[in-house]
Amino acid sequence: MLLETSLAWWTVLPFVVLLLCIAILPLIPATERWWEHNRSKLIVALALGIPVAVFMSMLEGPSPVVHALVEYAQFIILLLALFIISGGVHLGGDIAARPRTNAAFIGFGALIASFIGTTGAAMLLIRPLLRTNHQRMYRAHTVVFFIFTVANAGGLLTPLGDPPLFLGMLRGVPFTWTFSLFPQWLFVNALLILSYYALDKVLHAKEPAANIIWDLSEVKPLYVVGRRNLVFLAMVVLAVALVPSIDLHGIEAGHPLWYHYVPWREIMMLTAGALSLLAGSRDVRYVNNGFSWGPILEVAALFVGIFLTMIPALRVLGQLAPKLPLNDVTFFLLTGGLSAVLDNAPTYATFFEMAHTLGEGTTGVELVAGVPVSFLTAISLGSVFWGAMTYIGNGPNFMVKAVAEESGVPMPSFGGYIVWSGRYLLPILIAMMCIFVAGQWWAKGLGVALTLAIVGAATVSLRRARQLETTTAA
Repeated sequence: MLLETSLAWWTVLPFVVLLLCIAILPLIPATERWWEHNRSKLIVALALGIPVAVFMSMLEGPSPVVHALVEYAQFIILLLALFIISGGVHLGGDIAARPRTNAAFIGFGALIASFIGTTGAAMLLIRPLLRTNHQRMYRAHTVVFFIFTVANAGGLLTPLGDPPLFLGMLRGVPFTWTFSLFPQWLFVNALLILSYYALDKVLHAKEPAANIIWDLSEVKPLYVVGRRNLVFLAMVVLAVALVPSIDLHGIEAGHPLWYHYVPWREIMMLTAGALSLLAGSRDVRYVNNGFSWGPILEVAALFVGIFLTMIPALRVLGQLAPKLPLNDVTFFLLTGGLSAVLDNAPTYATFFEMAHTLGEGTTGVELVAGVPVSFLTAISLGSVFWGAMTYIGNGPNFMVKAVAEESGVPMPSFGGYIVWSGRYLLPILIAMMCIFVAGQWWAKGLGVALTLAIVGAATVSLRRARQLETTTAA
């Protein structure tokens, strides 16, 4: 919700500096090794976040900082519980790392992401996918498309899928409303998987013959160990869907009841995670899965700074937005573009409140939770899909990256990942916007043309792959 205090543009600088540190410090030889340590990331995050917290507390009192820290705690506890529980599930065996196998992995992940959350689906499937592909030379592209789909675009269909949609449900959006976004979900995920399949066909054809032989020599049937952790996963899903958390708004409104102070949801999540640690097999977790705490510690260290430095950044955004020409397309682009760098959940909340204000007093317009349905559609699509544009757009992105790097996959840098998303994801999102969000006939025509170009590029890649396979066979 927008607050009355007006902030100057320079209050955004700590957030900008934090983003630059995440993007640049790993690339500078003098700081590369220092930045690898999570302690270093925490030092930078707190060095930028604490002054912002002090400044905002002096300006407005503790309320904005408390809200930010509570949201951070809710965010990190959800990720922690899912990270622990998924680490106790081992999908064993080793199937051939062919393009259709990898595409099926990603497609299945995109399908279940809406029902167990993007974090749950990503943490459940990333390790099996990495093991399947460990004999291959070209692997980073598979992890990148996994982030695009499983960790982001797949979570559009229910409030369980992605944190922004859960915030919408808390604000009155019906649980089943997001099912109406199935055409957009199918459009984006289908094009992403097609683009991935075509690219993987080319790279698979370029694999050294020794790697292919190695891969085929280790094929074993799939099996699942640690099924009891699926019960704990269900506990987390039910907690997100049904259990309330600490009620800050009720507390601030005055005369709160005792249970408003209790984070019931987070207690249930932590209980599920603790049961997974206590009841699960240590061999499955630490030997078979190679589980370590590094990825979740990296996310916790960076995002405490992000949540604190975002306080003035979101406020300045709120000041500027009413001056902008807000419509379906600009809601999509603004929510999306800012979700890529501000974390998509608080960005969704900010634009939801703006759209709710615009919807007050309107007649003849279909409303959902007081928001014009076309605005709500644009905000939902923007926050979920554009969360994949950078590593910090959605919580699971960094976790998947960290797990992949621990497994020996050389992942793209912060800027390198944006090159990937700009090349493959952005054209698909623009095509989707033109067809499903924009109302003009010429925009829909442009979207169809862009879609055909994306499909055509995939077709060209498939032909190239066949030529490479023929040459290799000869």
